[in-house]
Amino acid sequence: MRILITNDDGIHAEGLNVLERIARQLSDDVIVVAPETDQSGVAHSLSLNDPLRLRHVSDNRYAVKGTPTDCVIMGVRKIMRDNPPDLVLSGVNCGHNLAEDVTYSGTIAAAMEGTLLGIRSFALSQGYPPGQREAAPFDCAEGHGAAVIRELIKEALDPGVLVNINFPACRPHEVKGTTIAVQGRRDATYLELDERQDGRHNPYYWIGFSRQRTTPPKGTDLAAIADQHISITPLRLDLTDENSLSRLTARFS
Repeated sequence: MRILITNDDGIHAEGLNVLERIARQLSDDVIVVAPETDQSGVAHSLSLNDPLRLRHVSDNRYAVKGTPTDCVIMGVRKIMRDNPPDLVLSGVNCGHNLAEDVTYSGTIAAAMEGTLLGIRSFALSQGYPPGQREAAPFDCAEGHGAAVIRELIKEALDPGVLVNINFPACRPHEVKGTTIAVQGRRDATYLELDERQDGRHNPYYWIGFSRQRTTPPKGTDLAAIADQHISITPLRLDLTDENSLSRLTARFS
């Protein structure tokens, strides 16, 4: 099995090294193609107005000056063109990708691009304690990742489906189980602009989030992580809402 690895935290991210070690428990044929710099929050964007620069870092390890989507395209269409991958793994992201995060996440987007190219693709993310990003317990993802992936590849997925995997912010032995969950929605997430001034008293802004603790609905990815479960959510590329489609078809017929 050939595996292509990427992420959105960049070529030097700790989670990328963790994912490579996970992948090497599954195969000896692993290629890493990751962004030169942190691309968190770029979603499913392409670099259309800038050239892509490819740097050979070391054996089977490459950096691209571009987005996670660019990296998957570079890996499949250039580096592995004559022998494409059987599996695309994206991550391990530092921080969960749950609920509405999937619409912003470059980690998820890389798995989307792999799926668009007809390759089975999984996104992996590791949670961390509130406000303690530097304390992300990547040993949780590393301890359970290979076993989760082995089970997932036994199951045939419909075309256009990727899998979002999130690991709770705990030690490997503290994981209480695995939950197949639906995508949740936070009911207390507020997008904020933090206004500041530079040295010349010109305003600038940071985007931030203010979140309150709530009890998420059972069966969601949010609830699974709150219960210290590994959350697995299949996501479809087709965003069509079937119920609205039927109603609108009736109205305009």
